[in-house]
Amino acid sequence: MLTDLHNYLYHLEPSGGIPLKPTGIVLGLALLATHLWAWKNADTAKAFLKGFPRNYFWGVVLLSIGFAWGMMCLFNMDMGEFFFLRKWFLMLVPIGFVLVLMYVKEFLAVRALGSLMLLAAGPVLAAAFLQPQVTRLLLPILAYAWIIVGMFFVGMPFLMRDWITWLLAKPVRWSVAVWGGIGYGALLLLLAITTY
Repeated sequence: MLTDLHNYLYHLEPSGGIPLKPTGIVLGLALLATHLWAWKNADTAKAFLKGFPRNYFWGVVLLSIGFAWGMMCLFNMDMGEFFFLRKWFLMLVPIGFVLVLMYVKEFLAVRALGSLMLLAAGPVLAAAFLQPQVTRLLLPILAYAWIIVGMFFVGMPFLMRDWITWLLAKPVRWSVAVWGGIGYGALLLLLAITTY
């Protein structure tokens, strides 16, 4: 079952994988829903963002999701000439997961979110790969933004705290971020429905 899911997400099935249209619709709806919620519940959203970087509970939840996703990839991905290392990775990654939960509690939520952003970019890029529509580029733009920001979150997680502080310092910055997300989500959803 996990092999089928892996092959579907990363377009390794002979019949293809996750289609472009549903990917665009899901991401468009997700952007719209989260940013509209943040607009309507600004105080709650701001409080959540302020507390998120040091929230250990969210760190555990997100890291557990990333661990399960990573193990699925390790079990099923083509490792090429490094195939003989698979058994070592399958043994060391769970140990590393437990050790991180025990000893890397500082900014765990940010690091876990960064790792999930890196993992999520793969299926999005696979869905848009070699598709004829020019509008498909909205998906790779989003995926590469996740990759760049995700690497910073994993390597320098304190930056998220600084970025949140900067974002919340002036109401206009918050408005631009929220409405920018709403606009991108609406555009992605519209193009996914009409052109993908």
